[in-house]
Parts: sequence; structure tokens; C-alpha cells
Amino acid sequence: MAQEPERQANEPAAVTKLMIDRPTDFQFHAAYLTYSNTYDKTTNLETKKQLNQNILALQQNQIDYSTFYESISQYRTEGSQHNYGRTRLKTQRKRDWRRKTQRHERIERHKK
Repeated sequence: MAQEPERQANEPAAVTKLMIDRPTDFQFHAAYLTYSNTYDKTTNLETKKQLNQNILALQQNQIDYSTFYESISQYRTEGSQHNYGRTRLKTQRKRDWRRKTQRHERIERHKK
């Protein structure tokens, strides 16, 4: 008989990614994609276990979507890279733009 090797007490159990996507349910599919991206980027086993628990709880309707995103947000790294502040737009009057363009064309024409 073939016996499985016994695990050492200090050897961690392997955590696998759950394949429970439902493409027909848009909200769950979006949540699953978020889970999947976060799961792929992390290397910590405890984090992966938490992610699995969160997506399972969402699938079984134990938590709602806002709770899911709140609990998973601490593991996501893509949100911290974005700056959602206001950016200042530089505007220009049409007359000023035309003058600038004509001046640039005149300089280019006489460079030759």
C-alpha cells in the first residue's frame, strides 16, 4: 500500500486558490476577479487563507459585498498606487493658441 508522507509539525499546509467563479452573476464575478488578483499577488499563507474565507463567506451569503471589499482592502496593493486628488487643468484662449501656433510655424518655416 502506498502511504502518504506525514507532514512535519512545522510544515505549513498548502493553500489552493478557489475556483468558484460565477460569470453570470456580475457582482460576484467582479468580487471573484478582485479576489483572484489579490490572491495571485500575495505570498503569505495566512493572507491566502483569509482571502479564501472571505470569498467563501461571500458565496454563501454570510457577508455582503461591502463587507467583503472592506475586509479584502487591506491585502490589495493596487489601490494604494492611485492618487485620486484633483488635477489642475491648464487652459488657453483660442486666440493665444493661434498666435503660439503661428509663431511656431513661422520659426519652423525659416529654419530650413
